[in-house]
Amino acid sequence: MESYIVRQAILDEKQNSFGYEILYTDNHFFIDHTDDSSAANAVENFLSSMDAEKFLGGKIAFLTFTSNLLEKNIPKMFATDNLVIQIEDSLITNPISQKLINKYKQIGYKIAVVDFEFAPRFFGILDMVDFIKVNFSVPDKSLQNIVNIGNSFGKQVIAYNIESQESYNLAKSLGCKYFQGAFVSEKMPSAIKKVNYIQSNFFLLMIAVTKEEPDLDEIESIISRDVSLTFSLLRLVNSAYFALRNRAKSVKQALVILGLGQLKQWIYLLSFKQDDGSMPDELIKISFLRATFASELIAYATNMPISRSEAYLLGMFSTLGKLMQIPLEEVLEQLPISDDIKNALLYGDGRTGLLYKLIISYEKADWRAMSSAASELGIPQSMIAQKYFECVQNVNAIWDGLTHANEDAE
Repeated sequence: MESYIVRQAILDEKQNSFGYEILYTDNHFFIDHTDDSSAANAVENFLSSMDAEKFLGGKIAFLTFTSNLLEKNIPKMFATDNLVIQIEDSLITNPISQKLINKYKQIGYKIAVVDFEFAPRFFGILDMVDFIKVNFSVPDKSLQNIVNIGNSFGKQVIAYNIESQESYNLAKSLGCKYFQGAFVSEKMPSAIKKVNYIQSNFFLLMIAVTKEEPDLDEIESIISRDVSLTFSLLRLVNSAYFALRNRAKSVKQALVILGLGQLKQWIYLLSFKQDDGSMPDELIKISFLRATFASELIAYATNMPISRSEAYLLGMFSTLGKLMQIPLEEVLEQLPISDDIKNALLYGDGRTGLLYKLIISYEKADWRAMSSAASELGIPQSMIAQKYFECVQNVNAIWDGLTHANEDAE
């Protein structure tokens, strides 16, 4: 029996990460939250298998609890500002559960109700509720009454199961404050770059630094012929973040100080930084996570036609269409990457496509599809969740370092 856990981002109206819902499965099935043993396993797995703070990247966790788990004080394993206690319909009419929920509310925990409806049974508990979660899997304007009621009671409405532009547009037009689902996690508020930027040195540089044996002279040459890259690199390395005794005066000196590992992350981050200094945080984090996850998993896969560095590019470039607001096919046509990667991203072809399917399925908590892809690739399912945890923590550390360094460089 294998267990998996994944975080799904909850974004605000500006596409900034507000928190993450923690989704869990046991034996490839979502837990039934009325089953206390499964719910207890979910919490125990989450707390024991990882550093929860690093896994969440400083964001708040949304986790569903049963009545018995509330009674056993399980939520107190989390700090009050790190957890939203989610409750389902079955707890609403239970007097004992209502008392428990009120107790946690008084302590300082925030409460969310899943699948809120316009029904009398909800009104007795509304004073204790901070968030209501409304299911937008089937866009329907009848949802307007539910959202209006939530807003009129001063509750923050989270639209979840947002899987399409139609669902997103409806949720936004109805006044929802937060959004969750595969569509919104990859959605951008506006175009970041134009097509001609794909021909720039940013992507040539990304490919150069992710080769199995990067050529420092080639990397130096690419950067040196682009004044904006040279200026940005020197400013970054000479920032307060690196606290150098002597300033780096050449591109080669800067490369030695920065190192290839940080360089490839910095390039991608810089390439999508907007003029006002803002960045599409969650989508770039997804790029880093997919890239890191792919490069870890390929070490366990059999008969793969691509290298580990190419697997990194597979994950990293999977979000380019969203980032640049143009069809991914147009983006990939202009990149000197293998057909295996292009066909995997566009059509899911071959074993490279199976690796990409595994990553996306895990991201969406589609455990059956993930399990099937892992089996075909020969990847032991017993290690996938642990690799995911490690990759999330690694990406959070990378993000903190890069963003702080860029702040110091301003």
